[in-house]
Amino acid sequence: MTKGTVSIQTDRCKGCGLCIQACPQHVLTLADTLNARGYHHVQLDERDGHCTGCGICAIVCPDVAFTVYREPLRRAA
Repeated sequence: MTKGTVSIQTDRCKGCGLCIQACPQHVLTLADTLNARGYHHVQLDERDGHCTGCGICAIVCPDVAFTVYREPLRRAA
């Protein structure tokens, strides 16, 4: 399984939840705090899983709030 992570620009997020519904690893949640625009923004919560860097969140996000990082796969020698 690939490893990855996402960086979320919380000031761009309006908390629509599309990414939460789309995430196959279920590692995105709405924060209890508000961003500068007054919305509950999305946050990465990897207590019950880990991000694979699939990028689905970035694809569905209407606010372009995600940057996806993937760890390159290592080939067996």
